[in-house]
Amino acid sequence: MPIPQLLSDVVRVLLLLAPSAALLSLALAGISLRREGGSTFIIGGGFTKWMFWAIVFATLQSLLGWFNTFGVGAALPGGGIGTSWLASFQTDVANFVSNFVMGRLVPTLAAFFVLRAVLDVAGGGHPFPSILTAMFLLGAPATFTLIQSYNTGTPFATADVLDSLWTHFAVVIAPTAAALAVIGAVINFATRRPWMRLIAVALAFLCLSGIWRLVQAMEA
Repeated sequence: MPIPQLLSDVVRVLLLLAPSAALLSLALAGISLRREGGSTFIIGGGFTKWMFWAIVFATLQSLLGWFNTFGVGAALPGGGIGTSWLASFQTDVANFVSNFVMGRLVPTLAAFFVLRAVLDVAGGGHPFPSILTAMFLLGAPATFTLIQSYNTGTPFATADVLDSLWTHFAVVIAPTAAALAVIGAVINFATRRPWMRLIAVALAFLCLSGIWRLVQAMEA
């Protein structure tokens, strides 16, 4: 019995809206990042959960390939959307997320986090958590593009993206974070606050890959 056209079109709409859901997840991850501290986050907290869902949505079609390995013949419907109102709905939602949420709302939200950074300084705190959150929100589209570039298109695509993001963090982001930690240490030293731990954090960021290999060697 052939699959009804309406049901196939609904599946196509959901698959085509997966990238939009990934972008929304990245925006929510940025909000959760500041809620959990800005410069720190909780493993299993809101930031990591939304980042994980962003990766899942970005690799959804590849992830569904596991059904074939389970013996379930679930071929994904290809082609365009035959039902006109569903096609219009998919286009409208994708444009709303791309043009309004990511194009206008998220940059404005990042600007408010910059304002929060100024208020943090006025209250005697550090501006870095709010600044980092604003930078993450502004870079959400670039992060999504990076995730897509790491998508291998295999059933292991979700894990491949996670592995590639870890490598990207260790090689590209960690040295920058080390530099920021050194700047924070200088500021703390000038204001007579604890600064040695920031130097230790900077060294740990620079040796992040080596620390991971050491942990692997100890486990083996």
